[in-house]
Amino acid sequence: MPMNADDPSAVCNPAQVRLLSSPVRQEVVDTLAALGGEAGVADLAEQLGRPADGLYYHLRALVAGGLVEELPGGGVERRFRLAGEGSAPLRLLYNLGADGNAAQLRAFVGGLLQIAGRDFDNALEDGDAVVAGTGRELWASRNKGWLSPADVAEVNALLARLGEITSQPKGAGRDRLASFAFVLAPLNVRPKRRMSRKADQAEGI
Repeated sequence: MPMNADDPSAVCNPAQVRLLSSPVRQEVVDTLAALGGEAGVADLAEQLGRPADGLYYHLRALVAGGLVEELPGGGVERRFRLAGEGSAPLRLLYNLGADGNAAQLRAFVGGLLQIAGRDFDNALEDGDAVVAGTGRELWASRNKGWLSPADVAEVNALLARLGEITSQPKGAGRDRLASFAFVLAPLNVRPKRRMSRKADQAEGI
């Protein structure tokens, strides 16, 4: 489903996107979503494998930025929830205009790819991931091809559905935590510059 600025889980403000360029903060909001949109610091620390004290700095920044809310009356343990409705993962709205958030998106994607690479490496080291068949859960790929407008629409529908499936909170029968990341980008084909013979030889042409 396409997002719009009225969607409570949509993030477009450059300052908020900049906050999410931190891989730790990306993981905090993703983990809150995976825990149903709300969690105590101890649960977050356990899921992230980080000390609870080290998370407060990032949680305070997310609260100040309006991306996370601290629940009142937390008692012994402070509890936090995603801003807006709290039940849906945060999603970015892209504004590529002159006063948009392109620079912040670039930093965000850098953090996203860093997390994805680390998750992939950890799964390789653990050695217990299913890597073939219908139960496959470890997979990295890059494809490049020509798309029609209908193809683009289908890709968007499939990615949106994958996002829905991989954003569900833990529940009966859903006890395998996984991460899902992708980059879809249009390519502008540029004619190859004419090189000198020496440069051609250096490239093996």
